Amino acid sequence: MSTVNPQPLWQPDPERIAQARVSKFQAWAAESHGAPAEGGYAALHRWSVDELDTFWKAVTEWFDVRFSTPYARVLGDRSMPGAEWFPGAALNYAEHALRAAATRAEEPALLYVDESHQPSPVTWSELRRQVGSLAAELRALGVRPGDRVSGYLPNIPQAVVALLATAAVGGVWTSCAPDFGARSVLDRFQQVEPVVLFTVDGYRYGGKEHDRRDTVAELRRELPTLRAVVHIPLLGTEAPEGALEWSALTAADEEPVFDQVPFDHPLWVLYSSGTTGLPKAIVQSQGGILVEHLKQLGLHCDLGPEDRFFWYTSTGWMMWNFLVSGLLTGTTIVLYDGSPGYPDTGAQWRVAERTGATLYGTSAAYVMACRKADVHPARDFDLTKVQCVATTGSPLPPDGFRWLHDEVRDDLWIASVSGGTDVCSCFAGAVPTLPVYVGELQAPSLGTDLQSWDPSGKPLVDEVGELVVTNPMPSMPIYFWNDPDGSRYHDSYFDTYPAVWRHGDWITVTSRGSVVIHGRSDSTLNRQGVRMGSADIYEAVERLPEIKESLVIGIEQPDGGYWMPLFVHLAPGAVLDETLLSRIKQTIREQLSPRHVPDEIIEVPGVPHTLTGKRIEVPVKRLLQGTPLEKAVNPGSIDNLDLLHFYEQLARKRA
Repeated sequence: MSTVNPQPLWQPDPERIAQARVSKFQAWAAESHGAPAEGGYAALHRWSVDELDTFWKAVTEWFDVRFSTPYARVLGDRSMPGAEWFPGAALNYAEHALRAAATRAEEPALLYVDESHQPSPVTWSELRRQVGSLAAELRALGVRPGDRVSGYLPNIPQAVVALLATAAVGGVWTSCAPDFGARSVLDRFQQVEPVVLFTVDGYRYGGKEHDRRDTVAELRRELPTLRAVVHIPLLGTEAPEGALEWSALTAADEEPVFDQVPFDHPLWVLYSSGTTGLPKAIVQSQGGILVEHLKQLGLHCDLGPEDRFFWYTSTGWMMWNFLVSGLLTGTTIVLYDGSPGYPDTGAQWRVAERTGATLYGTSAAYVMACRKADVHPARDFDLTKVQCVATTGSPLPPDGFRWLHDEVRDDLWIASVSGGTDVCSCFAGAVPTLPVYVGELQAPSLGTDLQSWDPSGKPLVDEVGELVVTNPMPSMPIYFWNDPDGSRYHDSYFDTYPAVWRHGDWITVTSRGSVVIHGRSDSTLNRQGVRMGSADIYEAVERLPEIKESLVIGIEQPDGGYWMPLFVHLAPGAVLDETLLSRIKQTIREQLSPRHVPDEIIEVPGVPHTLTGKRIEVPVKRLLQGTPLEKAVNPGSIDNLDLLHFYEQLARKRA
């Protein structure tokens, strides 16, 4: 899989390595906790998984985590699922997120940007004041530790205030973006029965206003546990009857009071994409998220008080929660509420320029769209402050690495990262002290024993296998909501290899210690025993200018055969004629393997995605195998249901 000695695309210089927070942490941990002083990141990583307890103790000391009651030990129980972290400890996530207000009161904590691309700041002192006021009002409304508080909100400062106020009172936060329809939201919120709903009257996207008052009325009707609805008039409309006004709840000059909760007290509920059945309601803990995000943002992303952290996301995606945690490191976070490509494809680069972002995160799909649209970021924008461009959502293809290197800066740290909503963090990705190789994630994350395994549980190097994590991470779910015996949680990650987390991705761990992601293992293409991830096919095919997007499915036939169609969504003006068909086949044959040339290439009106933008392969596979639409997919989890009817009709024709 890995070539013998490829040249790195980027290499941090010695000064950058010395200045990186992870280098300083390693030197300190060597002195204080017996970590290896020599051997760089690889030695530190080995120590962090071999000495798991000591490593996480060191993280809490380095970042000065405030335990209001001390812990008995770091790991009470190591078993997965069910590892018990820092038993006896009490703390509060929101208290840590607002700590910088003490020293940097008048500096911006948040920079809010809408489609006008003009940043407006919210200072640390103002953020702290609003959280204090809202937390007091939530308590007055009877919100108690463990109660769920929900937000139907775009990526605006009010969403951050509401999350932090909820955490301050020990409530459990959960959110959906306002482009989710009522059914999708109810599929999520009805599971957790919120007592408060924060909502907007609508939102702006792509230069248009989208009124959501009817949807909000439906949510109020269908969520009988609500005691209060809080109205944020983003489009300037009156509050509906019986709703409270945001401005009234955040007007007081009130010091926040932070409930001290157990380390494993629930912080928030995130949801799996829910393409089949109801989305899984994934619960993560205040302490687990706090220490995991301090490690990930403070060491891996190298963020601190002088940084500005921009990730393009919505409140319906775990990356929003991850972005908010930038506050833990004292970093100014950038909230962009708008279309990723409005008024033109270069929109996100303009936001990065105008906010002075030092770490800019986006999706691999956006990078590839910029490449196709002939966007020239460095030519058209001042990106001198951007130190790192990070991507997630799907693997960044090799061409994406090269394009960022050529079109942004040749001295650019490119961090392709991969993790999951399930842990609200990264298994592998950014390391500021390591080289970047084209098409590869730099390394597994600290404290994460990431391996590639064959079906019998044997670790593989330079070969494709299942992504597994063999030791617990603090941000692994404490449980799923409404899963009293834990069976759904167990079956999601632990039914393949006992007591080992199997994530469902195909990966290669290279002999250089880097990681390559090949796509989901449950939609892997297996032709005559040769396995290939769908991501490899997309990368090759979508280089062709005529192909806007593609979807490949491998289907085991009842007679033992294997049918592999490739669906292509063409660029405007392109025609799927013999010339293009043969170019597609030739591209796959030459760049990947003759065995993975598709059996059929079919033009489609579009490729369906989850609401967070991932192509849906498994539900389409099920449709093509004859599963009825309502059983193959949860309609509320799809961006365009009409597209699925096309695949359903295709399945009928074939049958």
